[in-house]
Amino acid sequence: TVLSEKPTTFTITVTSEAGENDETVQTTLKFTYREKYPDETPLYEVVSQENLDDNDVMDIIKLLEQQAEENLGMVMIFTLVSAVQEKLNEIVDQIKTRREEEKKQKEREAEEEEKQRFHGTPVTIENFLNWKAKFDAELLEIKRKKMKEEEQAGKNKLSGKQLFEMDHNLDTSDIQFLEEAGNNVEVDESLFQEMDDLELEDEEDDPDYNPVNLDSD
Repeated sequence: TVLSEKPTTFTITVTSEAGENDETVQTTLKFTYREKYPDETPLYEVVSQENLDDNDVMDIIKLLEQQAEENLGMVMIFTLVSAVQEKLNEIVDQIKTRREEEKKQKEREAEEEEKQRFHGTPVTIENFLNWKAKFDAELLEIKRKKMKEEEQAGKNKLSGKQLFEMDHNLDTSDIQFLEEAGNNVEVDESLFQEMDDLELEDEEDDPDYNPVNLDSD
């Protein structure tokens, strides 16, 4: 694309060959002829880029400088553009290689992690003693908390005397209960009218009587 005639200025967009997943890299170069071109190098710059990082752009600038110096005195734009084209193709291959290496690295890391999880941490005297000290400290702390809780529960539990001292209504509760019930006990006298007619045996005359088993069923 021609931008001006005096001085002659134009842009050329260079695209790499398709890489993995049809991915390409691209750059647009701007050239300006100096008055004595081709006996002096043209002015050049990268005005835009696609899928290139800063290091790639710097490499392209260095490549243009090198090729311009080597082809001084000859028409060189085609040579410069061809060199950039090859550089972009290399970058595409590098991207593919880098991604494959990253993929392999992730696979190795995952495999190593799986091995570590399967084998666990090797037990040595040193790490066992460290674990044992930590375990004993945790167990002791649990026991201390439990003892403290039991001690606190014992302090909070009041005796009967303390309950009566705190609430004097408790010592009259039974009396009030009897008074509310009328303190009356009804007895059915008919149950005892025929007591004389019952033939009751003396416990001592009972052959099965055993004073030792008085509380037994």
